[in-house]
Amino acid sequence: MLDKLKQLALRYEDLQAQLADPAVYGDMDKLKSINRDLKELGPVVEAYHAYRQALSDREAAEQLLHDPDFRELAQEELADAGAHLERLEEELKLLLLPRDPNDRRNVIMELRGGVGGEESALFAHSLLRMYTMYAQSKGWKLDIVNLNETELGGVKECSVVIEGEGAFSRLKFESGVHRVQRVPETESGGRIHTSAATVAVLPEVEDVDVELNPADIEMQVFRSSGAGGQHVNKTSSAVRLIHKPTGTVVECQQERSQFQNRDKAMRVLASKLYEEEREKRDAAEAAERRSQVGSGDRSERIRTYNFPQGRVTDHRIGLTLYKIDAIMDGDLDELIDALITADQAERLKNGADAD
Repeated sequence: MLDKLKQLALRYEDLQAQLADPAVYGDMDKLKSINRDLKELGPVVEAYHAYRQALSDREAAEQLLHDPDFRELAQEELADAGAHLERLEEELKLLLLPRDPNDRRNVIMELRGGVGGEESALFAHSLLRMYTMYAQSKGWKLDIVNLNETELGGVKECSVVIEGEGAFSRLKFESGVHRVQRVPETESGGRIHTSAATVAVLPEVEDVDVELNPADIEMQVFRSSGAGGQHVNKTSSAVRLIHKPTGTVVECQQERSQFQNRDKAMRVLASKLYEEEREKRDAAEAAERRSQVGSGDRSERIRTYNFPQGRVTDHRIGLTLYKIDAIMDGDLDELIDALITADQAERLKNGADAD
């Protein structure tokens, strides 16, 4: 581990030296890459330097043990240094876990009403509101690409782009079936219904990740419409893209111009095709995926929102929080932090088992 940390520290110094070169500032892509790498390496190098200092403190305390006048003080310092080293070792193990290369990416999120008719569509709308408020709390930008609503304001299906630092790393565990238990707005008898909505979280890809052949894409244009089919745009600005080799269909109708809708639809299409290809690769590593916090399978029920009891339960980690109002208002950090911690613990365990 120490050899690897030393190499990372040298890499960090090299990047800082590059940043001091005025020529770098003429290449914005390179400058962005250097700053991004420095930001990722910073916490690791900082913890490594703290670890080396703790080793030095322990050695100094061991030397003092031979002096009768300082033996008691040295024993206290030795105990403190040992505890500090233990904490730093655990921190470094976490920092050295392999990173998901998609963690730094923006997010394409798709929400759909599922089992439960109109109530499931209304719950999908509640989830859209929840993620919108969470994105706002993080300073991220959420942009609706496509929204298909019901008469009562529910969401049949919706696609959004979420742009921001660490968006995918925080939201990637949200993929799956979200179940709700509550008295529907459409229910006059006060009976509790159970319904569900699905969430899919995809990393937004860059141009280099997926090569789209224009000959493989059929574009259709149509008029944007709201609930009930009322036309909200008199021109045919809405765009539907069909990827003929896979049958993947993407729509965008939120912008006023056909060009803007096509551009957004292409972003979503590229990300969906990238995710399909990634799922094919991951299928070969199914055993490893099952060992992690959820497989991300959209058919997997991951969470239950029980309104009468005021609780939200994440079934993957057995966590129940009695703060449903706050969670539906976008206070998701406690849930997401617990999922990330569980994933890290599982990967550390798997690494230890492999050793």
